[in-house]
Amino acid sequence: MRKVGSVILTVGCAIFLAGCNDGGLTDEEVERALKDVNVIDESNLNDIMLTVADPSEAVIYFQKTSAQNPDRIDLRRGLAISLVRAKKPRLAAQAWQEVMAMPGANNDDRVEYADALIRSNQWAEAEAELDKIPPTHETFKRYRLEAMVADSNKEWKKADSFYEIAVGLTTTPSGTLNNWGYSHLTRGNYAEAEKLFNEALTYDSSLFTAKNNLVLARAAQRKYDMPVVPMTQIERAELIYTAALSAIKQGDISIGKSLLQDAIDTHPQHFDAAVRSLEALDNRA
Repeated sequence: MRKVGSVILTVGCAIFLAGCNDGGLTDEEVERALKDVNVIDESNLNDIMLTVADPSEAVIYFQKTSAQNPDRIDLRRGLAISLVRAKKPRLAAQAWQEVMAMPGANNDDRVEYADALIRSNQWAEAEAELDKIPPTHETFKRYRLEAMVADSNKEWKKADSFYEIAVGLTTTPSGTLNNWGYSHLTRGNYAEAEKLFNEALTYDSSLFTAKNNLVLARAAQRKYDMPVVPMTQIERAELIYTAALSAIKQGDISIGKSLLQDAIDTHPQHFDAAVRSLEALDNRA
């Protein structure tokens, strides 16, 4: 609808300007006005490509338009963003590197460059880029990435500090709280991890990753009952299965078998993974 509207606007303005030309506008003035309208239309198309368009189609579009306009940093940004959306992080990192070499590149671009480097598992390079950003550039994404890098280096105090700052800079912190909780889970701080996963779910009760991590944190404390959080029947079966595997891993075999049977009985369809796990336990016995 937005694209159709912009095309109508372009055609309408062209007709209007053609009429005005009879009233005395020069050809140069008409051409300049039409060029302005085309810029508006292109801006709308760029926005569509960056949001609702298929990521692969967006990559092709921005590759073509940026090649035709090599000095346009906005088109280079569009290409880099589209490559991230298309799940091509190494190519995205290269595209952001090209953006950084252009006049007009800024700290937000460097943050996105670091993000693409992390996505392509280039942690040292990402850390080097983040180190170039002045402390006055305080954004949610910058501190979330700083926390992830600190996590990868096992610099726990720095990670906690950065996570805390990041959470305070967004109104939707569920994903960051989940990451922070997982950080504590890997450190063996199971009670703190449980607290953070619960907090994440208060912001987004549909985040299944946080639900699954919450069950893992509780199971590590040998609390195998299901947490009191919203869940569908299928989710409940899958979470019981997670608890069952954790119990078995910790040597609580009888509890694990009981939980596996519970997962099978709870699932509204055939739960093949749980059935196979239970059969494997029975055969081992």
